[in-house]
Amino acid sequence: MGPCRSGPRPLTRRSYGIGSVYKRKSDGLWCASLLDGATRKYVYGKTRHDVMAKLRTAQVMLGTGHISQRRSPTVEEFLRSWLETSVKPRVRPLTYAGYKVNVEKHLIPTLGKIRLAELTPQHVQLMMNNRLAAGFSPKTISYVHQVLRTSLGLAVRWDMVSRNVANLVDKPRVERKPINPLAPDEARRFLTAIQGHRLEALFTVALALGLRQGEALGLRWEDVDFDGGTLHVRNQLQRVDGRLLLVPPKTNKSRRTLVMPSLIVGALREHEKRQVAERIWAGSKWKNSDLVFANRTGGPVQARRVIEEFHSALRDAGMRRIRFHDLRHSCATLLLVQGVSPRVVMEVLGHSEIALTMNAYSHVVPELQRDAAERMQAILER
Repeated sequence: MGPCRSGPRPLTRRSYGIGSVYKRKSDGLWCASLLDGATRKYVYGKTRHDVMAKLRTAQVMLGTGHISQRRSPTVEEFLRSWLETSVKPRVRPLTYAGYKVNVEKHLIPTLGKIRLAELTPQHVQLMMNNRLAAGFSPKTISYVHQVLRTSLGLAVRWDMVSRNVANLVDKPRVERKPINPLAPDEARRFLTAIQGHRLEALFTVALALGLRQGEALGLRWEDVDFDGGTLHVRNQLQRVDGRLLLVPPKTNKSRRTLVMPSLIVGALREHEKRQVAERIWAGSKWKNSDLVFANRTGGPVQARRVIEEFHSALRDAGMRRIRFHDLRHSCATLLLVQGVSPRVVMEVLGHSEIALTMNAYSHVVPELQRDAAERMQAILER
């Protein structure tokens, strides 16, 4: 894509070389330019806001000395600047923390001293081999590869390097963990076994509505509409910099409103009564967090504690051990085998694409095909 010289006059006047924002008539893209020494650089975006953000980042990285213009920066210099000026302003705190961990723990120790312009595919491959040999999982290394590839993509767009060497190296193969959903009779047995359990409502919500653990622990009482019989997923509880915080859901699709089956309404009403009793018992120690699933003093529940309680409940019921996340898988599987539309299941789970839903639950497809064949036979016989 070429420079944006053909656009209209800049919206605002700026000092020479600092950059001006235009909207191109040819394709409607917004663009901006700035001088890097004797070279003019261009950034593009769909909105003026996007371009202004990219322009500010470019000014910081190329114009204020975060990265020297006289020489190619080291990979460490580039990655640290990229984290602070490009990643941190535009992503959720949890996502930024994940990027930072991979940069600090994996990329800087292995690639940090290499000049960015001298980084090769061989360097990247050796880094990945080194991390695998150190005992890190293929999934972890795949994420490290993704972080490096994303950062180098920006370096390419800014003409700091001529190619993205991470694109030339295959990430390790990650084997998907097997899904172990509960069968219908197991699900009923589990719900019977946990009656009266302090976390009965939490386990029931996870099973019947397929909420992620963070989404369930992030529910507040204002998210529960008993009169309308609906539940609103607006937050998730996540650990950020060592603190448990409410953060936005995983994606925009994850922010959803779900109709509650009557067994969930009943479980939540009983849970509310139990929490009132705990609040009275805690007295002045109670924290007014408004969390539906709080600890005994009103604060957020530790995810590890939930998993321990869940496995204990399975053991007491004499049932096989599964992951807490398999309750979400159980919800999807039970809905699909009952003939609920995959589109509806996608909305319940908060998936962004229906392909994601069907790929995740491909084990149910044969059962759906068998049901479809039987329905076709019934139609043709009539």
